[in-house]
Amino acid sequence: MGKAKKKKKGLLNRFYRFIAKILILFFVATLFQVLALRFIDPPFTTSILILHAKNLFSTETYIIPKGEWRDLKDLSPSLVKAVLASEDQKFMDHHGFDFRELKEAVKDIFNKSRVRGASTITMQTSRTIFLWRDRSITRKVMEAYYTVLIEFVMPKVRILELYLNTVDWGSGIIGAEAAAKKYFNKSAADLTDEEAALLAAILPSPHVWSPVNPSRQVLARQKRILKSMGRMHL
Repeated sequence: MGKAKKKKKGLLNRFYRFIAKILILFFVATLFQVLALRFIDPPFTTSILILHAKNLFSTETYIIPKGEWRDLKDLSPSLVKAVLASEDQKFMDHHGFDFRELKEAVKDIFNKSRVRGASTITMQTSRTIFLWRDRSITRKVMEAYYTVLIEFVMPKVRILELYLNTVDWGSGIIGAEAAAKKYFNKSAADLTDEEAALLAAILPSPHVWSPVNPSRQVLARQKRILKSMGRMHL
């Protein structure tokens, strides 16, 4: 083997080792990041950090969502049921991905029928806490990666607790407690089945739909959620 080939092979080997080290460091850092949130309530999400940055460097003023952390045991069981019924009925059984829903969503796209949501609660939690908002392939790959990590590291109850405290529930509102106080002037611990179902009903579009002045579509969703709640055993 000539000197030029040896040099080229040596450079390639160093490059591969460098890439391997970067990937290992990335995995260790993200694993630690997710593991920390199993025990520590997140003080902010990536979305909130981005809004703060925009306020610093933009002439526009962006509303920073505010919330109050509540442990899962301090939330109304009705709200927990309603959100599971609305967003992810197989949450306790799957490992982050509902492949049946994903398959049906793909079918809907090809049939040009109503597009259904195929994101699980774990997937939504991963993008809310760790990622940015867009529909790029990079974001989707990162969402899948964090979903696997979250399911590997955290129990289901913690994932649900993180979701209910960080989900966007309307302009300036983050999490269940802030939503309950804003819309119904009460703590999330005291929500009735009907109120909980209304809050869950607006989750797909919280900046358009209202639980206080519900549209026909929201009321129809509330009715379906209440029916599903009646069949659930938690």
